Amino acid sequence: MRIVSAAEVARALPWPALVDRLDRTFRQGVESPPRHHHAMHRPDGEATMLLMPAWEQNGYIGMKMVNVFPQNANAGLPAISGLYILCEGDHGRPLACLDGSELTRRRTAAASALASRELSRPDASSLLLVGTGKLAPMLIEAHAAVRPIKQVRIWGRNPAKAEALAHQFSDRFDVTAVSDLDAAVAQADIISCATLSTEPLIHGRLLKAGTHLDLVGAFRPSMRETDADCFRVAEVFVDTYAGAMGEAGDILQAIDEKAFAEPDIRAQLAELLRDERPGRSGPDAITVFKSVGASLEDLAAAIEVWEYLVAEGS
Repeated sequence: MRIVSAAEVARALPWPALVDRLDRTFRQGVESPPRHHHAMHRPDGEATMLLMPAWEQNGYIGMKMVNVFPQNANAGLPAISGLYILCEGDHGRPLACLDGSELTRRRTAAASALASRELSRPDASSLLLVGTGKLAPMLIEAHAAVRPIKQVRIWGRNPAKAEALAHQFSDRFDVTAVSDLDAAVAQADIISCATLSTEPLIHGRLLKAGTHLDLVGAFRPSMRETDADCFRVAEVFVDTYAGAMGEAGDILQAIDEKAFAEPDIRAQLAELLRDERPGRSGPDAITVFKSVGASLEDLAAAIEVWEYLVAEGS
């Protein structure tokens, strides 16, 4: 069994190839049971273990184990760590153990980019990133791979981190760290949120016509990055129905507040990609894509890494 480092995962997953791999896999489908979600009470706060299996009908088999420790920020460590085991499908033999953190960040950002390719306006050129964690730079790169992004604004609770992230991209975009989040929301074509917030950061009354809102954080029912008005005014899409209704705090809390209902979800990503349900209704529509992650995405990314390495002969 091969051990695949984070650097090798990154090298094997350029954005266009990964987005296209996710596109094909969502269209084709895989077997993906509900993920196991285990709360772990640690001395410095609650953590979460996620187990995410998936397999092709006549192909690869895989499973990801992820530990989510929000309190790691206090130690200067990433909140998410894990690994991915990829097996061949004929006899179930392990092929590779991949760095799960890099795989997760890249497939998450690529899923957002895939949804944006389907839902955001083709001329969307300004991106507001909300959050400054390890996923943040990948969301910038992934969105810019599918839309003509020229202007990037970054907001975070820690202004120094927002400034550092802006500096990282200063040679590629008109990029600035901002302190007035509401003002930035009102101006952005695409807003991508990747936080562990439990209070609304984005308010629906501020969203301009044509905005696409990409919600990546808030993976527990108690978390939310938006207020209910975002769902009242928008056309809402999700990565999977099961994930959205089981874990997406933004949606579940909007439903509790009577601003939204489950039947109002216009499509899950597979239906959108297969043209089974319509996407954006027009250029002035506000669209929301809410993802909590799907094991299909991990399997697709792991296969892309493995086949890249085999083709490379490394």
